[in-house]
Amino acid sequence: MILHGYWRSSAAYRVRIALALKGVAYDQVPHDLRRGEQRDLGTLNPQPLVPALDTGDGVLTQSPAILEWIEETWPAPPLLPGARKDRAIVRAMAAIVACDIHPINNLRVLNALRGDLSANEATVQRWIARWIADGFAALEVLIARHGAGFAFGDTPTLADCHLVPQVYGAERFAVDLSPYPALMAAAERARALAAFAAAHPAVQPDADAA
Repeated sequence: MILHGYWRSSAAYRVRIALALKGVAYDQVPHDLRRGEQRDLGTLNPQPLVPALDTGDGVLTQSPAILEWIEETWPAPPLLPGARKDRAIVRAMAAIVACDIHPINNLRVLNALRGDLSANEATVQRWIARWIADGFAALEVLIARHGAGFAFGDTPTLADCHLVPQVYGAERFAVDLSPYPALMAAAERARALAAFAAAHPAVQPDADAA
């Protein structure tokens, strides 16, 4: 399999975590979003965006769909709980990140704020912090209610695959995370695992030099 991504892409980071948790080998093809290299994906992804996962039997796009495919293809270890209601809760937690935080804080949106709306960096920073805070406030409640070491329960789930990259993004933009102790405890527990460490942006082959 080939994962088309970018080292600092939150969405690609989610996929790397899931593949690492499942122990699935893959190759990477980087596309530097800062240089617009994702436009090279036109024949693979009609949007075009990262990640795109070439499975050898077709190309999958959109990280939530890719993660569900990974879960169905390699059921062990499970990244969704056994009970139907619990699976819905995990998917909702993931959607807070994938639907409500990340889409309006990704690079193309931030560049549009800067370019189309002439927003300065202080305004962009407030924008980023606002939407992370809204989503993390909700996740804090859900993790405190349903977590038992991880975001949901006592093993990693798709919720953690979404949470850890978003925490990385929040830290990168110096967002105050002190109001979210349950969320941060779950993120730190996950980040201590080898699979999460292997998926970290800083250790990807296309990462900027430290």
